[in-house]
Amino acid sequence: MTLALCTALALAGSVHAGDPPVVLNWGQLMPPLKAAPAKKPMTFFSGASPALPDDLGDEPEGDYVVPPPPPRPPEAKWMTMKRRQPGDDRPPRVVAELDGKRVTIGGYVVPLDFEATTIKEFLLVPFVGACIHVPPPPSNQIVYVKAENGFEIGSMFDPVTVTGTMKTVTAATGLADAGYSLDAETVELRTE
Repeated sequence: MTLALCTALALAGSVHAGDPPVVLNWGQLMPPLKAAPAKKPMTFFSGASPALPDDLGDEPEGDYVVPPPPPRPPEAKWMTMKRRQPGDDRPPRVVAELDGKRVTIGGYVVPLDFEATTIKEFLLVPFVGACIHVPPPPSNQIVYVKAENGFEIGSMFDPVTVTGTMKTVTAATGLADAGYSLDAETVELRTE
């Protein structure tokens, strides 16, 4: 009985290892939004009056003071400052069901660790120039990828397809925080 159970588990494990990876698109990395509670529509005739700002009269009411602008960073410090990501003040919203899944996803490379033209660690992003030329996308739209053997890339603007095991582990880098991590089995240049 025990031998039969062990054999069945071993076969189930070997079948799972040979399963094709789940092909993902970037929209599938964002969990669905929770429906907001329905608000009662306000009409002109509902009897409610709109809130007016205090400074419409001759004299302002209260002690409202305009806050000063934020201080400018010292010269040349902007290069080492972490750029603000949308929603970076709260944990990333990720799809928990992707944790541990073998997946394939396409995107663009933002190198983190490389030797000459061999890249071993990088951020996979949905569009060219993310995290470099423009503010980074939300963390659930960035995947931190570690390719053990590395791969050669001709240009940072070439699209790639990455296959490996996805984890819902946040990775903080100097450029941006990634909501997902991926241990790459293969990284292939795509021809579009």
